[in-house]
Amino acid sequence: MSSSADGTAGNAAGHGRTLWLDCQAGVAGDMLVAALIDAAEDSEAAERAVRAALAALPVEGFSLEVGRVPKAGISCLDFNVVLDEAHENHDHDMAYLHGHEHACEGGHGHIHGREGGCGHDHCDGHRHGGHHHHAGHAHDHAHGHAHDHAGDGAHDHAHRNLADILAIIEAAPLTPGAAAFARRAFGILAEAEAEAHGLPVEQVHFHEVGAVDSIADIVAVAVLVDLIGIERAIVPVLVEGRGTVRCQHGVMPVPVPATVGVCRAHGLPLAPCEVEGELVTPTGAALVAALNPEFVLPERYVVASVGLGAGKRAYERPSILRAMLIEPLSGPAAPSPRGHRGAEGEDTLAEPLPSSRPAPLSSETQPPTTVCKLECDLDDMTPEQMAYAAERLSEAGAREVHWVPVVAKKGRPAYELQVLCEPQEAVAIEAVVFRETSTLGIRRCIMDRTVLPRRLEVRHTAFGPISVKIAMLPDGTERATPEYEDCAAAARAAGVSLATVMGAALG
Repeated sequence: MSSSADGTAGNAAGHGRTLWLDCQAGVAGDMLVAALIDAAEDSEAAERAVRAALAALPVEGFSLEVGRVPKAGISCLDFNVVLDEAHENHDHDMAYLHGHEHACEGGHGHIHGREGGCGHDHCDGHRHGGHHHHAGHAHDHAHGHAHDHAGDGAHDHAHRNLADILAIIEAAPLTPGAAAFARRAFGILAEAEAEAHGLPVEQVHFHEVGAVDSIADIVAVAVLVDLIGIERAIVPVLVEGRGTVRCQHGVMPVPVPATVGVCRAHGLPLAPCEVEGELVTPTGAALVAALNPEFVLPERYVVASVGLGAGKRAYERPSILRAMLIEPLSGPAAPSPRGHRGAEGEDTLAEPLPSSRPAPLSSETQPPTTVCKLECDLDDMTPEQMAYAAERLSEAGAREVHWVPVVAKKGRPAYELQVLCEPQEAVAIEAVVFRETSTLGIRRCIMDRTVLPRRLEVRHTAFGPISVKIAMLPDGTERATPEYEDCAAAARAAGVSLATVMGAALG
């Protein structure tokens, strides 16, 4: 069961939930936070969990406002990060930077941007909350260079790079699952910004105001994903606007470069619409990518709950993000669960049908064909420290962690740490390696790999449901492998051998 920073219980059912994001009006970080709070089984507890987590962050300069607002006559939840006065002037002030008022609420065919980071959220067409965001509308901004006004003392503000933000996440009292999600989302965003600027990820700096808002949005979503217990996400399409947005370096096309970078790297499907403006922000796209979504809805499902998150921009298309927690149904319509009449005439539940059903897809069923290998040699760590480091690396999103015996300099016995991860997670994984080991340097290489298509099934056996991974071989035949954890748990519970349970799953 998941739990929040304040100890609030998560998914009471104790199993993973399936999230369907209906992004017909795009997606931004604040919209996703609002939609998830609204969709949670206990919305008040979800809001408390978010407030507790954000209050515990070692970050200043903001407060939160959460309430309901109407959008096209529909009641939606609004999540608003309110920046304090100190963060709403100087180089965060649109009028100061550009010599004109922010033109975000008019009927113009473009949006005037703010900080000097082409390809960022500019006005973030969703987070316009009036005076609360006079200068800090955009929340996904990062840039890989010094601000144009950095030489002016009146505009000399602190900047944070990815390592600084990861340190903030590490210092927060988040669950391991929430912390891992937040690290993944920021890593994805940083990779896209680095690509847009043509710089190494470590040189990308998030402007202080943009970072405050992005940290709040990403940490809030991470807390909610963990609290609700979301293990499967389905996002059929991201609907995006068209036209251009203006930033300090000129007019940029929609979608902006950072959003394009996220969507390209993670295969997120985009669909243009008639709206003039930016609907999909880089932070919104990065959060969707961090969910590792599928793109096809099941043929049949039931809706457990619905959440509506409000955007801050008045478009021709209502700025609403709809999040639904659904329960997929497989196969033809199932018979009534009331199987037979009891001795006293009462209805009793039938035994579950011994059939297989698709299990939630994960990164194991959609394996990347490109991975990043990180490695370093260590000769001064205890076995306990090595085991702990491997555990933390797995929690951070590493696909594989290996300790390989090697002979180091001067014939000393040592171990080589090998970590495989997705390329966009390399920076976050490296931060864990540096923190949890004694290494002074990490070798990195990108590796292409050939992977077999695979799927997961849950098979019902005499020992309970067992997950089975099925791989398709080049000749068209299939190879099935029962999941060890399921088999081991069932074997212990039934008091039989592991081989017995595995045989039943394959039988």
